[in-house]
Amino acid sequence: MGSTAIRVALAIATALAGSVVVAQHASANPADRTETTYTSTAPLAGEVIGSVVTIPAPLPGYVGPRPERCDRLSYLRWRSADGPGESSEADRIFVAQPGIFEGAGAFESVARNTVVAAAARGAHVEFWALDRRSNCLEDHTGIQAALATGDFDTATDYYFHDAEIDGSRFAGYAAGDDVAWLAHVGLEQTLRDQYDVLRHELPDPQLRREKVLCGGHSLGGSITGFFAEWDFDGNAHTLDDAGFNQCSGYFALDTAIVAKSPAPVGGSFPQIPDIVKAPLDAATGAITGAMPVLALPAVINPETTNMLALAGLAARLDPEGVNDLVERLPGNPNVDWTLRALFAKDAAMFATGDPDVRTLNATNEAVLGAILDDNSQPFGFLQASIGFITGAPVQDKLFPVPSTPEVLGSGLFGDAPKASPSVYGRPEVLYRWLDYDEVGTAESLPDESRYTTPASEVSSINELARNLSEPPLDFTEWYFPTRLPSDLALLSAASFATHHIHRDGVARHPILTLQGSGGISLPESEHPDNVLIVLPGYNHIDVLTAAGERNDGRLEPVSEALAEFAGR
Repeated sequence: MGSTAIRVALAIATALAGSVVVAQHASANPADRTETTYTSTAPLAGEVIGSVVTIPAPLPGYVGPRPERCDRLSYLRWRSADGPGESSEADRIFVAQPGIFEGAGAFESVARNTVVAAAARGAHVEFWALDRRSNCLEDHTGIQAALATGDFDTATDYYFHDAEIDGSRFAGYAAGDDVAWLAHVGLEQTLRDQYDVLRHELPDPQLRREKVLCGGHSLGGSITGFFAEWDFDGNAHTLDDAGFNQCSGYFALDTAIVAKSPAPVGGSFPQIPDIVKAPLDAATGAITGAMPVLALPAVINPETTNMLALAGLAARLDPEGVNDLVERLPGNPNVDWTLRALFAKDAAMFATGDPDVRTLNATNEAVLGAILDDNSQPFGFLQASIGFITGAPVQDKLFPVPSTPEVLGSGLFGDAPKASPSVYGRPEVLYRWLDYDEVGTAESLPDESRYTTPASEVSSINELARNLSEPPLDFTEWYFPTRLPSDLALLSAASFATHHIHRDGVARHPILTLQGSGGISLPESEHPDNVLIVLPGYNHIDVLTAAGERNDGRLEPVSEALAEFAGR
């Protein structure tokens, strides 16, 4: 989820004015490393092993008080069940940075598909998805327990009704002093964290230069660009620590890794005078001190991002269950305005709450689909092509903007026309969901073809529901640190002149750019060795979640292209 999200978040603010652990391994690496495999019901679970890895990495003292668990780094690791157990013996290792409001679990599908695609070519690759520091504040106890019991109420009782699970109760969403330390966790710390993971897991610098492919999704592309240009010891003449020397190539998933202008002769930039640096640092400090975590009154905040994971859990446990999440959600302004913002069919419904969103009769799959599908989710950076609603009449969705070619052409709202249920408050009318490979079948409604075709549907809602709920590091990020986009927006070249040195770092290696035809608007790359592949029918989230086989019978092109890139 990309930088576009920041603009959308501000617009919304104005308008509103996990997993089941099965085994833990002793670490071959020193210093308190842990690795725990987790159960998955994914189609490729038998071919790909998924695990969560944690390593110790204490934050500097000036960051301030934080939970002990936040002095560790975590990532999800996927590898072939038939491949080597040691990462150093893999043929290639993809290392991915997540986008905004996104956790490591978002890469579950593309990672598994890529590992299998590479194995079909005779190569054993690994895929690592990094988790940001801020995710250490999340509490996945309720979702993990519900996966074990198979009962959705296990999760909702924990999060909404103070129920106890194994001696633990939900402490609420962190705020105030509990998140103040995140004001110091921005671009510099994020880059340092990736560097520390790579050095800890792959101590041999030559191995990192030869085997690691660095990249990310959405905002993760910008982070990767800075990583390639960073110098971690601040000495331009000692290159083992240069970011570009930790990678052999770059991959961009509906994002851009754009090369900066070359550095001056000698490889370093002059020190920025304090008269320039101080105001930039002060501006960043003022923003992040007032709002360490990007949390709006509705739609984007810790409670609503956890709500999205719960929507995935409900669809995962009982796809045909009716309104399991909506009936259990608390009645507070945050939830009520969020539901209106996501489901309102026009401005009048959003403003008045009539008809009441909670009176829509829909299956758990249909609720999840209405939240994230490109034919209903209004904002492009949150869209996936996961099928279409069925079972009762639909109409054009006119909120927050009319679904016209002129508006859709802007890139902010995706390229798919929007539809909304027409019937509320009638229990005998049930909205259901057609999965991506059911669109265009006998169950479709006559007006479905006005909005979508089988060629433009690429992700399975079943797979998306799993990805939102099963991985131990989740898909949605509760606490996105404001410091990170603030650093990027306020000309970090001045604030970080000591380390942002190697402006040719991106140009030193090849790039694979995979862009959805309905994804976010991306700048053009002038990189001499950038391979651009545009993916018809794909939206911003689809590059992570697309099913292993398309409706036309072809294998999933993102993972196929990544596997080919690994072999270059």
